[in-house]
Amino acid sequence: MTQLLMPKATAVWLIDNTGLSFEQIGDFCDLHVLEVQAIADGEVAIGIQGYDPVVNGQLSKDEIRRCEQDAKEKLVQNQSNLPQPTSRTKGPRYVPVARRGDKPDAIAWVVKHHPEISDTQIGKLIGTTKETIKKIRERTHWNITNITAKHPAMLGLCTQSDLNLAIEKAGGKPKASEEQVERLSEIP
Repeated sequence: MTQLLMPKATAVWLIDNTGLSFEQIGDFCDLHVLEVQAIADGEVAIGIQGYDPVVNGQLSKDEIRRCEQDAKEKLVQNQSNLPQPTSRTKGPRYVPVARRGDKPDAIAWVVKHHPEISDTQIGKLIGTTKETIKKIRERTHWNITNITAKHPAMLGLCTQSDLNLAIEKAGGKPKASEEQVERLSEIP
């Protein structure tokens, strides 16, 4: 259930315009019963104009009538038929201006150590364009003389788990797991 819009103003309106109990109003507005009673007594929410939940579409008149008849019933908020906002998809994240110069270094590292990763995967992983990746692969980038391969996770442009996942998708083996296997094999 979505949160109620302006709960105190809604409580003020319900107190003034309905015969609901303080418990019912408190449950619906997510307020303590004593706070609802203080609103009714004029000690709290002084000057707050009531907000009509029926006009707003959060309650129906039938629901109010049903709960007025039985004090043990709880108000049920109307369900909205509006589409829910979509969550942000994974993709390029904001990188501060001072850190943007690190992207070519990270691209160079991925291209050097994992050439099996596609340009699309590198673009999603580091948050760069295919054109930049292509120029670094072909060594035609305008700043190629100053680019040094640096690990993207160490630069903070991606996480090690995201990098390992991209390597596995491309059909390679993550370097971290190879090193761990070598260390384990050396232990007697």
